Amino acid sequence: MEKILIIEDDLAIAKELKELLQNNGYLAVILTNFNNALEEILKENPNLILLDIKIPYISGELLLQELRKKSDTPVIMVTSDNQETKEALAISYGADDYITKPYNPNILLLRIGAVLRRTKVGFGNNHLLIYKDLKFDVARGIIKKDNKTLTLTKNEIIIFTYLLNHQNKIVSRDELMTTLWDNDEYINENALTVNISRLRSKLKEIGYENAINTRKKIGYILL
Repeated sequence: MEKILIIEDDLAIAKELKELLQNNGYLAVILTNFNNALEEILKENPNLILLDIKIPYISGELLLQELRKKSDTPVIMVTSDNQETKEALAISYGADDYITKPYNPNILLLRIGAVLRRTKVGFGNNHLLIYKDLKFDVARGIIKKDNKTLTLTKNEIIIFTYLLNHQNKIVSRDELMTTLWDNDEYINENALTVNISRLRSKLKEIGYENAINTRKKIGYILL
C-alpha cells in the first residue's frame, strides 16, 4: 500500500484528503509539524507527497527545493488558480505534477495514480534491485541508503547492474566490455578501469568500500 503524505495547513482540508485517499486504497498521513517539515518528510519516507504551496514557516516552493537535495520522492504541488504560479512551478521547483484549488477529487486521484505509475519501481519490471541495505533504482540510476542518495552515470549503471545480477560470482572484464558494447557504450579497457574506480568511490561514500573486489587477471566480484 502506497503511503501519501499530506502537507496542508488547513486541517479540515487535510482530513478530507486523508479520508479520500484512504477510501481509495492509500495509506494517508497528515504532516502536523511544519516547523521541522523536511525532517518529518524524511522520517515518514512516503511514496508520494501532496504539498500545498502555502504552508507555515517555509513556503512549499522552498521546502520542495530543500527536499530535492535529499530525496526524489514524487511531489504533487497544490496551487492557487494562477497561471504564472503554475508556469514557475513547472520550470523551477521540481514538482512531478500540480493541481489547482478547488480541485475535483476524481482528477486528483487520477493525477496521483499517474505520478505513482511513472515513478513506481519494483521487482516485477526489474527496475529496483537490492544490494544489502541499498536500493538501486535502475531506471533513474539512483542508489539509496537511508536518507543518502547517489547518482550513477550510464556506464556505472550498466556495470553495477551486471555485477549485481551476478553477485558473488566472478565477472570477467570481457563480459563487462561486451555488456557495455551491447548498450552502445564503446569504451576501451582503460575506460572500464576508470568507471569501476568511480563506482567503487561512490559505493565507499555510503559505507561499502570493499564491495567490488578485483580478482587479478580474471575480473571483478561484487561481494
